[in-house]
Amino acid sequence: MKTNQIFGAQAVYLMDEYNIDGYSPMDASTWPNTMQELAEMGVNYIAPPTWMLVTLDGDTIVPSLLAKEAKAAGLGIITWTLERSGPLKTGGGWYYQSISDITDNDGVTYELLHVLAQDVGVEGVFSDWPATVTYYANCMGL
Repeated sequence: MKTNQIFGAQAVYLMDEYNIDGYSPMDASTWPNTMQELAEMGVNYIAPPTWMLVTLDGDTIVPSLLAKEAKAAGLGIITWTLERSGPLKTGGGWYYQSISDITDNDGVTYELLHVLAQDVGVEGVFSDWPATVTYYANCMGL
């Protein structure tokens, strides 16, 4: 295998579709490419912000359509950025926008991280404060 093929297999597509007017991770008709199309183009890993990977089902954090479609297409997922928002008592800001209705305390960080790890199946999480993800990984035996 050529060096560029080895590198390309490990490249990560940093998703910025959230800048497109009308874009929604819960509405595939607003996406510039489906997750299957990305996989067919040779993308192996995507890196969307955390809020694009989750939504709410009542008061429960669940994977978004984008997360489900990415996994179905066989894409690896690395997400960003956990713990950039400061105290979460007022909704969490940009990084928690898809779950802001239930974001009212700092413990939501662990709820979000648990869904990302267990239900979405992310392979990595960028964090400004790695103690939280390290603690979670150690406690969950990851």
